[in-house]
Amino acid sequence: MSTFKELGLNKNIIKALTDLGYENPTEIQLKAIPQVLATDQDLKAFAQTGTGKTAAFSLPILEQIDLESKNTQAIILSPTRELALQIANNIEEFSKYTDGFRTAAVYGGANIEEQIRKLKKGVHIVVGTPGRTVDLINRKQLKLDNVKWLVLDEADEMLNMGFKDELDKILAVTPKEKQTLLFSATFPQEVESIARNYMYKPVEITSGEKNKGSDQVSHQYYVVSERNRYAALKRIADVNPDIYSIIFCRTRRETQEIADKLIKDGYNADSLHGDLSQAQRDSVMEKFRKKHLQLLVATDVAARGLDVTDLTHVINHKLPDQIESYTHRSGRTGRAGKEGISIAIVTGREKGKLHPIERKIGKKFISTPIPTGKEICQNQLLKLIDKVHDIKVNDTEINDFLPSIYEKLEGLNREELIKRFVSIEFNTFLSYYENAPDLNDSDQMRRNDRDSRGKNRDDENMTRFFINIGRKDKLNPARLIGLINEQQIAKNIEIGQIEILDTFSFFELDKNYTDETISAFQEGDIDFEGRNVNVEITEKKRSGRGGGGGRRRRDDGGKNENSRSGGGRRRSKDRKSSGSGDFSGFGRKRSDNKSAFGNTKPSKRRKA
Repeated sequence: MSTFKELGLNKNIIKALTDLGYENPTEIQLKAIPQVLATDQDLKAFAQTGTGKTAAFSLPILEQIDLESKNTQAIILSPTRELALQIANNIEEFSKYTDGFRTAAVYGGANIEEQIRKLKKGVHIVVGTPGRTVDLINRKQLKLDNVKWLVLDEADEMLNMGFKDELDKILAVTPKEKQTLLFSATFPQEVESIARNYMYKPVEITSGEKNKGSDQVSHQYYVVSERNRYAALKRIADVNPDIYSIIFCRTRRETQEIADKLIKDGYNADSLHGDLSQAQRDSVMEKFRKKHLQLLVATDVAARGLDVTDLTHVINHKLPDQIESYTHRSGRTGRAGKEGISIAIVTGREKGKLHPIERKIGKKFISTPIPTGKEICQNQLLKLIDKVHDIKVNDTEINDFLPSIYEKLEGLNREELIKRFVSIEFNTFLSYYENAPDLNDSDQMRRNDRDSRGKNRDDENMTRFFINIGRKDKLNPARLIGLINEQQIAKNIEIGQIEILDTFSFFELDKNYTDETISAFQEGDIDFEGRNVNVEITEKKRSGRGGGGGRRRRDDGGKNENSRSGGGRRRSKDRKSSGSGDFSGFGRKRSDNKSAFGNTKPSKRRKA
């Protein structure tokens, strides 16, 4: 097996690598480092997440840097500030014993004046996000006319984030005579287009099979109804006591909502997305790296800079729009030779989205039943017993208390002690899942699917309202939803069925906001297309009957404290994904505010 010394790196770099515990190069490093050292040919490199790409391109550049010159000799572009910081930190570690070397990270969300001061002192390698790099070029504070190496790291993600114009501007101010290194985990057509437009006869190397998933990762899917998606997520976490996972969501709002629910339910969780300040993001990532958090709920972009090698699971709360994004997500686990599991939570109608992913990654998804309460109890109890068995006893500290303990437990034999000890937690945990239904129940799934298509639904958690405008007033579902949003009844209120008739209409809203809805429409003196709007509570439409749904009545419809989300319902513009009315799971708060089996209490909520 080759060593870094055999690849042609100097003793100072090798000494720094030894300090970091790097002994032998990875496959992508074995192929890329000699290529960059020996030639000035452009390089197009495929490498899956977690295979050591940063060292593959930075080590040979560091080896060749002219330390006598203060000019910027390499520019490394990355899609996110987290990844830019990570790369810059890695380079600083690699150059620990290289006297006179300087690097800097430039990215948005940080003080640009401080970054300019660093650049003025002279920086050999600049690592930057495209937006901030263009800003510094426009200010004439970053000069790239002496650049010998241009690195595009995670090129596919930079294109996904819409940085093509910025890349064009940056490349336009770099010399024609330079070595361009393009690294990407996937090679969609857009990345191939970059290679054609900006590279000259590039050499192509790969680590693993191009556009395929890691061999260390297995892929599972759970079929759920929409309203049980969050409940299934909790059970997946509960059935894996040692879970250390990123939960991927599609939007910032969904990310924060899921994190808030997990925190409220007692899990060691937090969120990571673009709406957080840089200080908040740094704090969350630091806690997650130190395993003070078990679950990190994140967007695709925010997680790109998170360098964690021992994730047990990656969970797709919802599948991404692009197949390449799934490849990036799943690549966060199964790193550094360890095995990992990538999980997709899908509804019956979303199962078809798995097939193109399977073709792309070259692997089949394994259908997995949602864990039952009994399975979860068993796993958690066995974990507890393992913990007790392996705990280190401090004889010196505990010996003084043992006589009193023995006296208290006198008369109980070994079997009775074990039963009582286990029951302390077992009884509590059983109550968490008491009367918990099987989320895999096929009849219930079919009923939920019918609900999601808007048929055969009689949801007790929704109030049905009459409104005195209809098609003749140019009303349609979209305009009605907009009218409801304008009243600001409640943030993210859930909207159910809508029925537009000629001169009047009906709509359903979350029953928790019945009074607020009536008040908002009565007090607002609302005008729509010249007609004064009137809203009243009406009876639910009976199953099998069409039309307006019977008489209107003046009662308030009651309150329901356990609202649940319904699959396929129309949602108001700011609607949050509602949690399932599921039963308490492992690590959730009990009445005494403690977690089952002594699970670590969740971290305190940060203030935004």
